[in-house]
This record gives sequence, C-alpha cells and structure tokens, in this order.
Amino acid sequence: MEEKIKQMQAIYEDFEKAAASYKAEAACAKGCAFCCTDAGSIHITTLEGRVIQNCIQRLPRSRQVAVKKALAADMKRRERNQPSACPLLMKNRACMIYDHRPFACRRIYSLKTCSPSQHPVLSKQVMGLGDEAIKALQQLDDNGYSGHLSYILHMLNTPAFLETYLVGDYQPEAIMQFGKSHGIVINRMAIEMNG
Repeated sequence: MEEKIKQMQAIYEDFEKAAASYKAEAACAKGCAFCCTDAGSIHITTLEGRVIQNCIQRLPRSRQVAVKKALAADMKRRERNQPSACPLLMKNRACMIYDHRPFACRRIYSLKTCSPSQHPVLSKQVMGLGDEAIKALQQLDDNGYSGHLSYILHMLNTPAFLETYLVGDYQPEAIMQFGKSHGIVINRMAIEMNG
C-alpha cells in the first residue's frame, strides 16, 4: 500500500508540473472554497480514500466524530440529489486535509473568480492533463473503485470491503447493488473501456 501511495503522489506531482504554466493565472486563493461548496462532486479512488481515512483517524477524537457525522449527512444529501459542501471543509473555509487532498481537488482551479453565476473556468489543456492523471490513478488502483468521496469512504468503513481491498482482491459483485445506485466506477473496467 505504501508503494502505491508513493506512486499516487508521483502522479499528483507530474500533473502539477505539467499544469503549472496553465494554472499560473489562476484566480484561486486561500479561503476561496467555491469548488468545495458549489462546483459539484468530489470523486476519489479507493486508494485516495485510504489516505483520507488515515488522515481522519489522526484527527482529535472530537473532530473525528464531527467528520463522520458530516460524511453521513453529505451521503444522505447526495442520495437525495441535494447540493452538499465537502464534509472536510472547516468553518474558516479551509480544508482539514489539504496536504493529502485527492486529485479531484488538486485538478480544479479557475482563471476567473467563481460565484454562483461564474463557475470555474479551466483551460482545455489542464482538463486533458487531468483526464490522463485520472486514468493513471485508476490504473494504479486497479482492484479498487472510483466515486464520490462520501460513498468511497462509506465502502472503506465496511470491514468486509476493506479487508478484501487491502489484500488486493477484486470482488465487484460484493458492492454491485450499492455501486449501481451510487454511481461507483470499477477502476479495472474503466481502464479496459479507455484502454
């Protein structure tokens, strides 16, 4: 697992280097959390979910409880197709796991200041680089899945699923019902389709 996490970090770093010149003109600044509150879904891989899960486990106990409640509430809102801010966003609009944030959060930026009437403006080049990085992340996590943050963390908090995932097994039939109803992507199948 540690080796895969290092490889995941290398994918993040390669993307940042390749996208740096395009992102140099970004309007994003500390405290700007439009993407965390209004821009959509935060999709992660199960490997990224493990990193986030470990970050949450290192938080003070009271914060862990608050995050678990926020994740459960986010899951329920999303199941009802209601907008929901990232459950890892603090009241001061900062990310509590910023250094370990998933690729979906690293990828997005905007060339213009965002607002309800001005959604993020990204370059096509960065979107293309991001699509390639997502393929690489899914390939790296080939016995895992991709989906919204709360759904993937919910799966990882299920002992039987976690055990299967950690030993490197691949049993999509075990999550079939949840996966279909929650838009979970099987990484191995995504790789084959994009192959």
